Amino acid sequence: SVTGFYKTQADIEQGVAGAYNSLQSYKQYGANFIFFMEVRSDNTYTESITTSGGIYGDFDLFRTTSTNSILDLTWAGCYEGIQRCNIVLGNIDNVVMDETLRKQYKGEMLFIRALTYFNLVRIWGDVPLVIKEVKDPFEAFAFTRTPSTEVYQQIVTDLNDAAGLLSDKVEKARTGAITVGAANALLGKVYLTLKDYQKAENVLKKVIDSKVYNLLDNYGDVFNVLNKNSIESIFEIQYNKDVTDQGSRFANIFAPKGSTEVTGGVGTSLGDNTPTEDLYGKYEDGDLRKDISIGRISDGRLYCKKFVVAPVLPNQSDANFIVLRYADVLLMYVEALNENNYKTDGDAFLYLNKIRERAGLKAYTSEELPNQEMFRGAVWNERRFELAFENHRWFDLLRTGKAVEIMNASTDGEFTVESYQLIYPIPQSQIDAAPDKMMQNDRY
Repeated sequence: SVTGFYKTQADIEQGVAGAYNSLQSYKQYGANFIFFMEVRSDNTYTESITTSGGIYGDFDLFRTTSTNSILDLTWAGCYEGIQRCNIVLGNIDNVVMDETLRKQYKGEMLFIRALTYFNLVRIWGDVPLVIKEVKDPFEAFAFTRTPSTEVYQQIVTDLNDAAGLLSDKVEKARTGAITVGAANALLGKVYLTLKDYQKAENVLKKVIDSKVYNLLDNYGDVFNVLNKNSIESIFEIQYNKDVTDQGSRFANIFAPKGSTEVTGGVGTSLGDNTPTEDLYGKYEDGDLRKDISIGRISDGRLYCKKFVVAPVLPNQSDANFIVLRYADVLLMYVEALNENNYKTDGDAFLYLNKIRERAGLKAYTSEELPNQEMFRGAVWNERRFELAFENHRWFDLLRTGKAVEIMNASTDGEFTVESYQLIYPIPQSQIDAAPDKMMQNDRY
């Protein structure tokens, strides 16, 4: 019972942990988002499109219908997380507790709510906007879909409020907790999505000027399990192999179907999020990121190598999942700079080339990228290789307006993408629960 529970600081801390746990769940970053955000794109595919009746393969082949259970689970998982944030935010001011911690926890809940809505609105378009605890289940039947413009307004408000509450750093005991840098980095991504390039530039510059983050010298160190929450990491989902049900399942999901080389034979290998040969072949010669991001087992099959550490038990590995990191901030910043004002020298070339040089590649010059359009294409291309498998690719294709063109060029006739498929169908269970309130997306 919520009414009888949130009375002490320790109670609030349990509520905060529950909100983080929603992000960690298989319904969100723990598994399902990979299908929405990478398998859907030209980066990866599912080895067996018929597994579990095709519910995963349908994401890959643009056949997802409103009755797909992954849609339903993910929708529910996102709103479970939002409810947990709303419960803490609705009760925290009534609890006697340390004021610094009160501010910090409020900021963290606002960030998680904003991140969750940012994912929801990009996946489904208009979605119900709920910013108060739902105390009576019957209240939920009154909710209808909120225009995406209003959802984005709330996301921006939450992130601005969070940035005013959060600390620059957190104590070691709370490693991985949300900071002001995470709020500003995510806000920059939201502004970039909204094509408000000046605001994106301004807020991302705050992250850079904070001097809290930096690129690691070695790209591989970013994903080394011994180096979790590094100076390049801004926000990552925490997993721990030594705690039951708190490990990550990426090794078992990503290992080629039926193989044992990646997992050491522990658990089932599913062959999901498999890199396409197109992606593998498009890395520039000498790009150090290629072999760090993509592995190949002895029978020749590729697999996503990032976030893969052999599990100690089935679906119980130590690899975290990185949601935001400094390299992403730099690439977003140079994109915003270029959209605002292309320059032949200055920070846009400087920061883009920092990314390339770490990858072992030649720096770009203004002779190679002599105008805004060519620079724009170079940045978009760089994002694909720098951030492969980090759940950015599908949303980057949407944001740049390239999704239909690139996806239709990526297939051998297995599917044809139409513009209505750039968002997913609303889960049928939501329509059935309140058919007078919840309208389906067009053509589903």
